[in-house]
Amino acid sequence: MRNDQVKELYRINEQIRIPEVRIVGENVTNGVYFTSKALQMAEDMGLDLVEISPNANPPVCRITDYQKFLYQQKKRQKEQKAKSVKVVVKEIRFGPQTDDHDYNFKLRHAKGFLEEGAKVKAYVFFKGRSILFKEQGEVLLLRFANDLEDYCKVEQMPLLEGKRMIIMLSPKKTGGSNKPAHPKTAPTLKTATQKDIIV
Repeated sequence: MRNDQVKELYRINEQIRIPEVRIVGENVTNGVYFTSKALQMAEDMGLDLVEISPNANPPVCRITDYQKFLYQQKKRQKEQKAKSVKVVVKEIRFGPQTDDHDYNFKLRHAKGFLEEGAKVKAYVFFKGRSILFKEQGEVLLLRFANDLEDYCKVEQMPLLEGKRMIIMLSPKKTGGSNKPAHPKTAPTLKTATQKDIIV
């Protein structure tokens, strides 16, 4: 939220036109005051009268430095945003007869995604008569999960949904294995976007 958007959330000083307000905060006697008196108190202290709870009866105001107040509000919003958990899911697509080269390529991507903290939704897409190879697809997904066991835990075992067999993998909270990655399989990916699908 930008500064101008934060400012629009609060009325200050002469913008507060109701007859009475409740004052809260430090260095003042908390209670209900005529708005004119509250404004005079703020002016005498070289501060601002800021309406922080307009829907209360009477509305609640704080006598404070408005710029400092805005800074604290913005800082609090950033902290709340940082604490909120965003679940990112990356998709990796296989065919039922994926060769080893393609498999290892996608395995490296999956390791990178998991190390970044993203979940991995891997699936085998069965086109036409290839649905006959669904057992082969299940074996492939289980092998995939097994090869990633140092990096993830299985959230959902292979499940057939329409023409796709899906397995869900979530990153281990420990950040993966302490073993050094093999030089041929070490992930060298940049941060991927949420919509990336490895096909």
